[in-house]
Amino acid sequence: MDSTKAKLVIRPAVPKDAASIVRLSAKVYGKSDAYRPAQVRGQINNFPDGQFVAEYEGDVVGYCATMIVSKDIAFAPHSWAEITGQGFAARHDEEGDVLYGIEVCVDPDYRRLRIGQRFYRKRRELCQYFELKGIVFGGRMPGYSRRRRTYPDPAEYLDAVVEKQLRDQVINFQLNQGYQPQKVLRNYDPTDKSSAGNAVLMYWENPLAPDAREKASRGPGATLPSSVRVATVQFMMRRISTIDEFEQQVEYWVDVAADYAADFVVFPELFTLELLSIPDKPLPPLEAIEKVADYTERFVAFMEQLAVSYNINIIGGSHPTRVEEGEIRNIAYVFLRDGAVYSQEKLHPTPSERRWWNIKGGYGADAIPTDCGPIGVMICYDSEFPEIARHLVNQGAMMLFVPFCTDERRGYLRVRYCSQARAVENQCYVITSGVVGNIPNVENMDIHYAESAILTPSDFPFARDGVAADTAPNTETIAIADLSLTDLLTSRQSGAVQNLKDRRFDLYRVDWKEGLPEVAEPQSKPF
Repeated sequence: MDSTKAKLVIRPAVPKDAASIVRLSAKVYGKSDAYRPAQVRGQINNFPDGQFVAEYEGDVVGYCATMIVSKDIAFAPHSWAEITGQGFAARHDEEGDVLYGIEVCVDPDYRRLRIGQRFYRKRRELCQYFELKGIVFGGRMPGYSRRRRTYPDPAEYLDAVVEKQLRDQVINFQLNQGYQPQKVLRNYDPTDKSSAGNAVLMYWENPLAPDAREKASRGPGATLPSSVRVATVQFMMRRISTIDEFEQQVEYWVDVAADYAADFVVFPELFTLELLSIPDKPLPPLEAIEKVADYTERFVAFMEQLAVSYNINIIGGSHPTRVEEGEIRNIAYVFLRDGAVYSQEKLHPTPSERRWWNIKGGYGADAIPTDCGPIGVMICYDSEFPEIARHLVNQGAMMLFVPFCTDERRGYLRVRYCSQARAVENQCYVITSGVVGNIPNVENMDIHYAESAILTPSDFPFARDGVAADTAPNTETIAIADLSLTDLLTSRQSGAVQNLKDRRFDLYRVDWKEGLPEVAEPQSKPF
């Protein structure tokens, strides 16, 4: 008998599934209540072992999301947005003792395949694998709104369902799966009209939970290297006569970083404007920025080849790029050593960028998956807006790269102080890279000041002053440091302060607007 391929598969979710999961959630909940790609990537990056998809003949038809929290937090009054960190699983706690169910959704066209049962079985297996006390979640009660007049108190409605006086499809399913209702969570999800915003706190007790658990890694650290080596290039702007000279200069620094076995090398913002020194006559600012944008295709192809041939991940500074709408945007390109290319637009052009070059602000702030874990990029001025870094860290980023270009010390210090603050606020590493030198006859690139640095949180596992390495002012050089991801994750869980864990999700939140373009997938040719 010929073997056949399985039609229905339950497998771990990976970041590239984000777009399919978003489409699925839009079909199930409607476009306005669907997940955003950034939220899905955050769930997967923050707890890779805890997210699953159901795939039927290659199509994603179901999604199951979980995280680990302490039982005390899970049993305290809370909303869905509060406990999940606004849907990013940002409150996943490796030291927690229960598995918390964030989501189960199934394509309505495939609900007869018992995909929900399969997900619940996966959750039990996961709970037992990590030797947790049990599984908790806020379950919907979709029959409540129709019977609200008869049962003004949702707790009375729940009691009626448990006593089999009423039937609620979701609650009955969960009871049949062995879950026990604990209480009603009011205002759990205001968008759930059929449940009148309420949810039932359901609990399944793990019968195999040991009295004392073996500590196991239950987060991103399980799949990441313990340490990552990063190199930041302080790039000297100088007069050149051909593009080959620029490429030789760039390749030299990539070669140096690769010789030191660096995993990442980062270049500064707008370092490609050195190409404007090639013409004999200076160009007017608007004409000059259009000219440098013409180099985009060659620049991307060259840097992509370097990343692969030198086996190093390159944060390619930033480069003015003409986008489909005809605008010029300041875009950072990230070239991974496996050949993938990502892009991150600068969201906030400075007043001088807008005035001299008519550069427009871009969209999206998305964590980029690498072989050393998720990273984020904030171009210069963007580092001075705290919500961007927090959005990237919510998605799982542990290292943020800041290419910058500043003209004098005060401008540099704004970037430096804000980058250090982002490292403390988000308990992450921040790597800055700036340009030095000057380019005669190039408007708005007259002088530069930089002290590039590799910054850490301010806590005991790290350097005393929060600086793993830095460079001398205004010299062409490179700084290299080893960054412990193990220490970073430990600090987040048990540091002297725990900025990520201690956020008050019940008091404040930052919402990113819907409908804006997000860079969710790698682009082999991103221009």
